[in-house]
Amino acid sequence: MAHYAFLDNNNIVTEVIVGINENELIEGKSPEQWYEKFRGQLCRRTSYNTIGGIHKFSGIPFRKNYAGVGYTYNAEWDAFIPPKPYPSWKLDYNTCLWIPPIPEPQPEEGYFWRWGEENQEWIKVELPTE
Repeated sequence: MAHYAFLDNNNIVTEVIVGINENELIEGKSPEQWYEKFRGQLCRRTSYNTIGGIHKFSGIPFRKNYAGVGYTYNAEWDAFIPPKPYPSWKLDYNTCLWIPPIPEPQPEEGYFWRWGEENQEWIKVELPTE
């Protein structure tokens, strides 16, 4: 089982599907080629287990990140890049993930951290209790 991302004319992911294994041929074509012809839309395989250029089960990382709707495919880097969450965040070219200008603080029990773009700071938010 493999996953495939369909791209619009701007290389933005419009849909991700589960498809046939990447090493199988359909009518003599690779799955990417066959899906492209069938849909009339650029298609690139994506790895469900890859994030930041690391495969979470020690496999071979593929295209830096698992594609999601709204992600951008960068053909030069052969990588999927998530949407930029905040204007102040910078792209880490090694992982193709967005990095905040200040690292997120360590987790604290009963709280989570939210990025405050206006003051470019992490804001501690109490988790709701039942």
